[in-house]
Amino acid sequence: MKCERLDVWKKSARLSANVYKAFAGCKDFGFKDQITRASLSIPSNIAEGMEKSTVRDKTRYLDIAKGSVAEFATQTYIAMDIGYVDKAIGREWIETSDHLLAMITKLQQSLRKENGR
Repeated sequence: MKCERLDVWKKSARLSANVYKAFAGCKDFGFKDQITRASLSIPSNIAEGMEKSTVRDKTRYLDIAKGSVAEFATQTYIAMDIGYVDKAIGREWIETSDHLLAMITKLQQSLRKENGR
């Protein structure tokens, strides 16, 4: 897989694993399912996008990954407010989310530049 070389993929995959571990014992299955799926969607869409043959398709999947980052960050804020996630961990996840958004945007710009757009 091409994505395994990307720091953004590695960072998002680690985040997703941490989210799954943090919610392992959560009894609110609806919330647990939503936040874990959002976190898993980030590295999954990066991976899927990087396997596409055109820059347009790659950047489209990276846009989807960015949407998943925003969804995950929103759920993290809610998780902190309702006491499902410790505020220090939640703030770390939000900071990671912000960093991921910047990394994905830079990757998109790099792909477009390589393609001459």
